[in-house]
Amino acid sequence: MTQPTAAMLVIGDEILSGRTRDSNMYHLAGKLTERGIDLREVRVVSDDADAITEGVKALSEAYDHVFTSGGIGPTHDDITADCIAAAFGVHIDVRDDARELLQAHYDRQGSEFNDARKRMARIPDGAVLIENPVSVAPGFSMENVHVMAGVPAVFQAMVETVLPTLTGGAPLISRTQRIDRGEGDIAGPLGELARAYPALSIGSYPFQKDGRYGANIVLRGTDADLLDEAMKKLEAAFPA
Repeated sequence: MTQPTAAMLVIGDEILSGRTRDSNMYHLAGKLTERGIDLREVRVVSDDADAITEGVKALSEAYDHVFTSGGIGPTHDDITADCIAAAFGVHIDVRDDARELLQAHYDRQGSEFNDARKRMARIPDGAVLIENPVSVAPGFSMENVHVMAGVPAVFQAMVETVLPTLTGGAPLISRTQRIDRGEGDIAGPLGELARAYPALSIGSYPFQKDGRYGANIVLRGTDADLLDEAMKKLEAAFPA
């Protein structure tokens, strides 16, 4: 079974400036792995309309699913919704269903539903709302693009809303072996193993500890028997 593919577009000057550390990619990658969806690419772009629009277009054409984070709040630099509309060539305006959700929320709080907050009800034509149980302001899905908030708690809640609606593949399984040798010593046999098992993803992640070099070898795939077979060969090649 072919694994569905995904990409993520992380939006925000605060990420690129180093002021904010992104945790949404880590969370999404784990959830997609559980769902059997292969996260292939992550891009980080600034709060620039052209960069966001072009990124959405390119990723939407290349992958089965695209997840965005950031830029759907009430401030002037929250331009993601407009960029999604531009990428798909559709109209965007305050939509009744989103407006009603937000109006009820601010009424309960006793807060004014002002023009800035109404910006969060601007949804491209044809999009489907993504429920936000944390702060009510919805995300939305436009074709294969799922548009979510950047705040981690809200992003995570939206992921939980969207994932059950997506068709996944077989869950990705991983096996790991630590080898206390430098990569230069293990590269040859590891390359042979990779060629022998093209259906598996085999990665080498080096480390240095107490003055010694080593690597964690991670095998990933959907066939548990094939993974076990490859692991036995890896262990035989590099016994502990």
